[in-house]
Amino acid sequence: MPDLHYLRPGDWLTLVAGAAVTAWLFAALWQTDRADRAIVRSGGKVVGEYSLAENRSVTVHGPLGTSLITIQAQRARVAQDPSPRQYCVKQGWLSRQGEMAVCLPNQVSVELAGSKKLYDSLSY
Repeated sequence: MPDLHYLRPGDWLTLVAGAAVTAWLFAALWQTDRADRAIVRSGGKVVGEYSLAENRSVTVHGPLGTSLITIQAQRARVAQDPSPRQYCVKQGWLSRQGEMAVCLPNQVSVELAGSKKLYDSLSY
């Protein structure tokens, strides 16, 4: 454990200023637009776009069977899926723009979208 009595007032000022700048950058830059709709796909094709403002359940058919997607309280999730490992069900509730749950064996996915398109990467 370092001896704090060796730190001088300028050291403390530098630490506090660095923490303040880090907190400000986090608040200013780590934001995404709010999600307002869920885009549901099956086999790579859009099955439907649903508003997150309305509570509903959507059934989607894939090669393995039927998946159940639940939309509730401005969030969405895959509630049931016939896939063997249940990864998309275990992902839980999606609430931020750009989040996605993908059920690969059943080829069903749900993605949250907002007013602005987010990009994971850009290609040239």
